[in-house]
Amino acid sequence: MNRNNSKPVAMLLAGLLWCGFAQAQESVNTSGGNASGSGGTASYSVGQLVYTTNIGSSGSVEQGVQHTYEIFTVGNNETTMKLSLQAFPNPTTENLIVQISDYNNEKLSYQLVDMQGKLITIGQITTQQTQIEMRNLPLTTYFINVINQENKTVQTFKIIKN
Repeated sequence: MNRNNSKPVAMLLAGLLWCGFAQAQESVNTSGGNASGSGGTASYSVGQLVYTTNIGSSGSVEQGVQHTYEIFTVGNNETTMKLSLQAFPNPTTENLIVQISDYNNEKLSYQLVDMQGKLITIGQITTQQTQIEMRNLPLTTYFINVINQENKTVQTFKIIKN
């Protein structure tokens, strides 16, 4: 008696072929977790390389993307002056304040420079808090250079105008 083995062989080949086309989700994540609230629950991960955007009538959700927002002070200390300088609010919309905590009537000035290095405005720092008008400037990133009387940079601040 001769058995017909073609049916099991065909099923095995179909199963192997199907497994070859099957794909699983895989990502290398640095962190993640679950969030829940009155509207439901969601799982999230940090560090995904691929992202998608889902848009609905009430908004949109971007999945798998990391949004960064950087605010930091850049500077170099070329002088030996012992000053504590701050520039705030950053980002700013109208006015920027440069504050010197240990101001002792040093002759200081400031330069407002755009990203291309173009000088926008200059001014003198004569008090502990100096206000710089930024209301009419375009929305972009600027640098504030604080200069001493020897025309050397004391500190530089990166300012975002929005």
